[in-house]
Amino acid sequence: MSRMILSDDKWAKIEPLLSGKASDCGVTGKENRLFLEAVLWICRTGAPWRDLPGDLGNWHTVFTRYNRWSKKGRWQSIFEVLSKDADYEYLMIDGSIARVHQHGAPKKTHRKQKLSESHEVA
Repeated sequence: MSRMILSDDKWAKIEPLLSGKASDCGVTGKENRLFLEAVLWICRTGAPWRDLPGDLGNWHTVFTRYNRWSKKGRWQSIFEVLSKDADYEYLMIDGSIARVHQHGAPKKTHRKQKLSESHEVA
């Protein structure tokens, strides 16, 4: 089986937010956790849907369900609820956020002056 992303405690936070529970009216969603793992695998790898490993489900079924949830705004509502309880486990800073070099420092002109002085002597 593929490496899973969701730990049990994170799944416990997410599970009540998902549709298709036995308590919901209509059809019960099958294997919500596996579906979510498949979507997270696609996000993590950046792979095309067709490259989804078979143990995470049929790629077309997963994509169709993902697309349906996107159109209904279900992902947005899940992200809004989860962002209220951010754990900052994967907080990252990259070069687009933190500057490494000092900006606004005066330019070095001493090399140009030495070159011009050497040409005057000759």
